[in-house]
Amino acid sequence: MLQRHLIGTPAKIGVGANRIAIAACFFGRYGYLDSRSRKECFDRLHTDLNVEMRSNTDKIGAVILDDGLQHWRLHRDLEILMVNGMMPWGNGQLLPLGPLREPLSALSRADVAVIHNAEMVPSRELKDIELMIREVKKNLPIFLTKLAPSYFFEVKNYCSKLPLTVVSHMAVFCVSAIGFASAFVQEIEKMGPLYVDRLGFSDHHWFQYKDIVMMKQRLRKLQDEFGAMPIVVVTEKDYDRDPLILRLMDPYKVLVLCCQLQIVPSGGHTEKCFNKLLKQFMEVNFS
Repeated sequence: MLQRHLIGTPAKIGVGANRIAIAACFFGRYGYLDSRSRKECFDRLHTDLNVEMRSNTDKIGAVILDDGLQHWRLHRDLEILMVNGMMPWGNGQLLPLGPLREPLSALSRADVAVIHNAEMVPSRELKDIELMIREVKKNLPIFLTKLAPSYFFEVKNYCSKLPLTVVSHMAVFCVSAIGFASAFVQEIEKMGPLYVDRLGFSDHHWFQYKDIVMMKQRLRKLQDEFGAMPIVVVTEKDYDRDPLILRLMDPYKVLVLCCQLQIVPSGGHTEKCFNKLLKQFMEVNFS
């Protein structure tokens, strides 16, 4: 998904469980900027955000890790912890008894905390999550975020852009294989569909032909019930896992929901404040 969004940029995408091996491979292939070059790039970018960095475009100046908090062997200059506001700590137990990879005391290593799906969580519960975080690290900056739906595109044409109103007054079949599908389904429900059915698979599941057969059976039932062709909606993660197999859903239309992460202003913590904080961290590390 990142690779599709970052086409045409100097960004490189590395995939693999061994983050150190991947990083070493990329550094060897592309090289990396020394501290002086990084500072020059940083200064130019913050002087003019539209500047094109034509020199050293292949060299790596920053590394962003997904799920990187638990990789202790890697030094991090900045650690951003994201918490799912709709299910922050689960049962509080570590794997395999619960969802946590580390005890809550590991919050002390974070430089910034982000509570995601904030718009779907009652304010009282958000306060409880913030209190839990501050019990571990009192002055940790906490930001609230949400995924804001932008548009749909068709599986057969990822360059297409359809408005969110395309599902209005339609029977919709939400299919997903992500870690927390409830937020995805709730966003679709806000768009005014006639009816929403859902089918969830385990996180990272690769759709098989037998899954397509099962989906079509469900779709035919919806079609009989509502007297019209239902629309299938999937997430970008599901699409990018295997774009081709979803084309087997013919004659049913399959749409992919595209969203943008947005910071929800709260207690003076805005997107501008977040960018300023990142700039401060970068200035410290580049000085």
